[in-house]
Amino acid sequence: MPAHDSTRAGEPHTRRDLEFWVRDNLGLRPDQVTELMSMIDAVFTRHERMWQESKQEAIQALSAGFAEKMNRLKDELSEKEATVSSISQYFEQLVADLTEKTHRDPKTKLMNFGRFMEQLESFLALEQRGRWCAVGLVDIHGFKRYNDALGHAVGDRIIERVAQLLREQARSDDLIAQERPGGTPKNLHARLGGDEFCFMIPDLAEYQQANTVGERFREAVERFDWTIEDPRLAAQPVRVDVGVVCLWLGRVNERRTMARKLAAALIQRADKLMYDAKGKSANHIYLDRVCVSGGELAEMTDEKVVRMMPGRRNANS
Repeated sequence: MPAHDSTRAGEPHTRRDLEFWVRDNLGLRPDQVTELMSMIDAVFTRHERMWQESKQEAIQALSAGFAEKMNRLKDELSEKEATVSSISQYFEQLVADLTEKTHRDPKTKLMNFGRFMEQLESFLALEQRGRWCAVGLVDIHGFKRYNDALGHAVGDRIIERVAQLLREQARSDDLIAQERPGGTPKNLHARLGGDEFCFMIPDLAEYQQANTVGERFREAVERFDWTIEDPRLAAQPVRVDVGVVCLWLGRVNERRTMARKLAAALIQRADKLMYDAKGKSANHIYLDRVCVSGGELAEMTDEKVVRMMPGRRNANS
């Protein structure tokens, strides 16, 4: 019996198994089998290269190109439509899964920093409502000490737990960090790298609301029973340092052409506030208020906040 016969009755596991399965089950002409296998080979070859290069644009181009080829083949093989459709859907899902992996941090499953910046830039370029948004950076206080004293395995568990608490406390039902446009809202918080995280709050009526959310997260970390992760953490519970920059959105035409520059500036300011908090071992959120002026971020005084938000005289109470 040929070597491939042991797998022909079940799911194919290799490229050779798949080719025999196509020949045995689809009833295609030899040239059609060759065309289909050629397309499948092209998918795997190009996906392997793209996985190494992490090029989102290439993945999107492949998805569109493969879908077009499969649609043509389905038209030619209408009598086999259901089977060909299932194959097409499998590879479309493969493309979607690979694309998702390029957007996520493998350890925490949070958005990676590159994707976070793309979403922040898009928001700044398109958002037209004249309210506040906020960008926050988070750092695990004294994280190196945990790694050195307790080991990297405990350090990894601390990172994963802080990421979980960030997800729980920055919730979509609070209008926190919703991806736009369209679709089901998704939380937009990310792992910046190492023991640092970032988050975005896209729509706030008052800038103080950002402080409320940041404090809720910070306190959740402090209240957590860290002995669940390791009994030795009882003597040194985990804390986080948080810096938040609130931006008065103003008019979209002031932001559209410089969204990338503004996104980077917001991250830099939040980073400075976070390290100010770290340096002073603060037990509260460090928060700043800015607006766009002359293409740059400018500080906002209480007087300026009231002037730019008519009808909200109690904004700073």
